[in-house]
Amino acid sequence: MTIDVRPATVFEDVRTLVGPKSPDADVCWCLSYRVPSKVNNELRGPARGAYVAELCRTGPPPGVIAYDGDEPVGWAAVAPRSATSFARSRRIPHVDDLPVWSLWCIRVRPGHRKRGISHALIAGAVGFARAQGAPAVEAYPLDNGGARVDLTMAYPGLRANFERAGFVHAADTTSVLAGHPRVLMRRDLR
Repeated sequence: MTIDVRPATVFEDVRTLVGPKSPDADVCWCLSYRVPSKVNNELRGPARGAYVAELCRTGPPPGVIAYDGDEPVGWAAVAPRSATSFARSRRIPHVDDLPVWSLWCIRVRPGHRKRGISHALIAGAVGFARAQGAPAVEAYPLDNGGARVDLTMAYPGLRANFERAGFVHAADTTSVLAGHPRVLMRRDLR
């Protein structure tokens, strides 16, 4: 199996990975951290998908997609931190004033897990951010200490996976998800 990670410019593939089964559903579409809270609360049903479609069309793409051949099998959301709600977060600290990029969601489709796709997504997101001129990439994964994590709540990734990808612990946070603290991990690209 060869996994190819590319910028998320094909809306149908993004929909396959993060869209709802019903077009009227108010699921995340990976917008919860991308847009201000007010906008996130106003976008309902099909408007959420339309917003993501526009991101795919106008760029920069809203993340990266892992493909196994032509099949989209994984998603990672990555963007400049300044364009996300992490820019104003009181729970996720700022380490310094570098214009870092944030990597906050990793999703691998059922039936494709345990094949290294999340590792390819992290590497692909870092490569995409580097190509866009990012000086560093931050992630805010769960520090689960090896404990099991409900897959629904594992979207920020796990600390160990980011460590394997060359990220280092940069700061603790006051954010907790699924009973696990989140840590700020960073990979310098300079």
